[in-house]
Amino acid sequence: MSLFKARDWWSATLGDGEEFDQGCLCVGDVDNSGAGYDKVVVGSYMGILRIFSPHSSKTGAGAQSQADQQLLEVQLQHPIIQVEVGKFVSCSDQLHLAVLQPRKLSVYSVSGTAGNVEHGAQYQLKLVYEHNLQRTACNMTSGPFGGATGHHSVCIQSMDGMLMFFEQESYSFGRFLPGFLLPGPLAYCPRTDNFLTVSSTRQLESYRYETLAVATEAESRQDAELPLKTGGKRLTPDWTVVLGEAALELSIPSLSHASSSICVLGERNLYCFRDNGQIRFMKKLEYNPSCFLPYASVTEGTLNLLLGNHNNMMLVFQDTTLKWAAQLASVPIAVRMANFSELKGVLVTLSSEGHLQCSYLGTDPSFYSTPKVDAREVDYEQLDAEMKTLQRVIREATRTQDILPKADSEEAVTVTTAVSSSMDIPSQALIQDIDGLPVPSVTVKVKVKSSCVMQGTKLTISVRPPLAVSQDQFTLEPMGVGSSTVVAFSAFLNGHYPPADLSGDIAVSYSSPTELNPKGVPRVHQSRFDLPLALVCMSSSPAKSATHKITVDTNKPPVNLTAVFPEFYEKPEESDGNSLAVQFLSGARVTVLASKTSQRYRVQSESFEDMWLVIKELVQRFEHHFTQQGVKDLRHSFTGPLPLPEYFQTVDNHFQLRVSAHQYQDLLAERAVQFRAIQRRLLTRFKDKTPAPLQNLDSLLDATYHQLMALADAAEENRLLLEQAFVRLRSSTHLLVLLLSLWQGLTPDQTNILEATLLPLLQDTPTLGWEESCDAAVSHLLRGCLSRSPKDQAASLAQSAGPALGLPADTGRLKKHITLLCDRLGKGGRLSLASETNAPVPAQVQTLVRPGGVEPIAEAAGDAEDPPLAQDAAKFIKKKQPSKKAKKDKERKEAPRELSEGSLREEDAAEEEPAKEKKEKREKKESKKEASKEPKGEEVKKESKKESSKDKKEPPREEKESKKEKEGGEKKVARKSSVKVKEKKKEPEAGEG
Repeated sequence: MSLFKARDWWSATLGDGEEFDQGCLCVGDVDNSGAGYDKVVVGSYMGILRIFSPHSSKTGAGAQSQADQQLLEVQLQHPIIQVEVGKFVSCSDQLHLAVLQPRKLSVYSVSGTAGNVEHGAQYQLKLVYEHNLQRTACNMTSGPFGGATGHHSVCIQSMDGMLMFFEQESYSFGRFLPGFLLPGPLAYCPRTDNFLTVSSTRQLESYRYETLAVATEAESRQDAELPLKTGGKRLTPDWTVVLGEAALELSIPSLSHASSSICVLGERNLYCFRDNGQIRFMKKLEYNPSCFLPYASVTEGTLNLLLGNHNNMMLVFQDTTLKWAAQLASVPIAVRMANFSELKGVLVTLSSEGHLQCSYLGTDPSFYSTPKVDAREVDYEQLDAEMKTLQRVIREATRTQDILPKADSEEAVTVTTAVSSSMDIPSQALIQDIDGLPVPSVTVKVKVKSSCVMQGTKLTISVRPPLAVSQDQFTLEPMGVGSSTVVAFSAFLNGHYPPADLSGDIAVSYSSPTELNPKGVPRVHQSRFDLPLALVCMSSSPAKSATHKITVDTNKPPVNLTAVFPEFYEKPEESDGNSLAVQFLSGARVTVLASKTSQRYRVQSESFEDMWLVIKELVQRFEHHFTQQGVKDLRHSFTGPLPLPEYFQTVDNHFQLRVSAHQYQDLLAERAVQFRAIQRRLLTRFKDKTPAPLQNLDSLLDATYHQLMALADAAEENRLLLEQAFVRLRSSTHLLVLLLSLWQGLTPDQTNILEATLLPLLQDTPTLGWEESCDAAVSHLLRGCLSRSPKDQAASLAQSAGPALGLPADTGRLKKHITLLCDRLGKGGRLSLASETNAPVPAQVQTLVRPGGVEPIAEAAGDAEDPPLAQDAAKFIKKKQPSKKAKKDKERKEAPRELSEGSLREEDAAEEEPAKEKKEKREKKESKKEASKEPKGEEVKKESKKESSKDKKEPPREEKESKKEKEGGEKKVARKSSVKVKEKKKEPEAGEG
């Protein structure tokens, strides 16, 4: 804000709700009074023309009233675009008023008649002549075109780029500007007889009047590429200057006869050019300008400018130097300089709302003096009471319960979902049959009940592909307190592969208005519903054998499957209830077999991922069945080996499709570059004046085009396969998480952590895929809550962020990490998010961390190789012995070392050696360890072999297995001495065993 304000000399507010623009203000002796004093002429978009003769409002009791200062007010039929004062009548040397309207140019004479009394002066507006325009006008300029003397001509620019020239009462000619798109400001330079405008190409263009006069007649707009219809010349600018921005205003002040300046006000810059197009100076503005006015300076060779901006400021520049800044009462859109009888050099400003102000720059002395403070005693009790009153007022004013409603204990919206127990007849599915099987649909009804006023309510339904709904969005009517609305839609299968999830999400967005916020506070309520299994499969005959088999154990007597899955038995009384088979509409057959003597249930199928939905439904229905009978200690378990080989096969299929997608993308980019290069060559040949042979470029273009289309089709097909593969991968991952939770008895929180780790994404993206996200999440768990010791856990906290995630070279590293995750869970590891935050970070740990990267997991040391891990992992998990958990925990605390892949390979090779040979090798290893204690800066590799024994319950086997975990991988020299002491203590014990 400026320190000084513009001194208000006279002001007026014009009309109510009228609009004004740059051309609506002009000053001049329009009534030809002879005294040489200016009048202020204002036109508005409402068609009202006003003329003022301002006088100071501080002249005392004899000051004229506001009504006397307004000489004239006339209502015209059309909006007034621009007003100008000049010699527009051929037979008169007096000044006349030109008024530009959208389709008319009118020239008026203003005359005043003095009355017999003091207030008897009357002013009249008489129409001299007018021109009806064939095109809609935008702006105009006037001057002595062609060097004429004694009168002014008018040039009008239309909205479609035509310049129309008028010499007083007659129309001269019209010309179209070349390359016109949008009209810009227009000005005339009398010294060079040039017209200047800023085109839509953001460049300043100059046209000679002589060039315009001899150019082609503008009867109709024609293309610049077409030949001329008449004998005139094509219109070209005399010179152009690129501005790079749109222009707000254009002005050409008359400073001297030797030279003239062209001033352009841009959106962010102020330009000043000589009349030949050379730039004089340029000023970068740090605000949004609104108008400007150049005028002559008292210093020779310089130019003064008045510049208004949207901060209500009027700035005075001498060239590029700021000389003065004054605060205005409103944002000026037009500024003029006028001379009145009482004051010369008055600034006349007009705002877009119609605030007309005449002001001058300067300061008034301040006569303010500090008032004397009455000395009185302070009444503290009264001050305390006043303070409490003010605090209460402040609290009431800042309360937000009326703006942001308080969160009630009860939900403002209740969403109830009811899924029909029977399928729709007829089906609403878009695909009527898949492989000869009819595709059913089920109706879902959603009831929305409100306990508050709801506005703009929208209900959105979302299901995971390949499921789909008949309508996914509903717009509800405004609801009052206690009202309810019911909507219904159908859900069905819309793809040729089974889904990974049968649940759907419902989101209700609404606004709850309050007293202080009538528009309402936006809120969202979410709900979930589950679709029936019969929506994606139907009953079938059981299969006797299958490739994939999973056995689930319970601690309760066997259950008749007809009572658990009644919808899949047409005649339950004829079935024994020990077998169930379902055929997925777009998948394999899944069979459930219940043991008659034990508490086991076997699920088998030819497709690994298709068993997920059946096993999940089996576990959930058993829990519901026994809960209804009052049984609360139901337990499910899984004892068989984890199906990691089958799971890794699904991972490899998904990864291979991702690699293919990247290859298709690279091939498409390569062929597109080739296609554009051939097009450029052909275009050059076709444009050449001397045609040359195509040299089979057309055939090459056609072949490249067919390759592009084939690659695009293949990429689209690969994308669909990738979507299908990711859904199958999600099913497999859900199944693996469920088996892990049953295998180790994980709590719901631990199961959620494991599911978030193995399924970090709901869908693949071109920049981030499942493999790299899952690898990062699993690595984080292995370094955190599943690390071997608190020291390693603290080291993971001290590590900095690793490199950006990207598509890996292969899935070997991911498989190793998932295998290691299952191994540590099998050995008693527990998932937790709190253990990472409580682990201290020792100072010596920070030296172990590599700067700028993540320390690799010891088990992943052999990433360069790719051994058959699936068989090793399955065999290793089979050897789990929960009874030795206490001993293994003790050994982990003494020697925190991770299991390496190299030690796993050595373990398989060592099982074939006799025990005596292993004992001799162990003695040799001890002697090597003693010899390696002397060097301190080297890294020593230690190897050990396990005793061959196929009995899993033998104690020495367990001790050697844990000892092998301690000794696997490379060890840092800093830890070497303490680890050797612990190994020497353990080896005699192993020998005794």
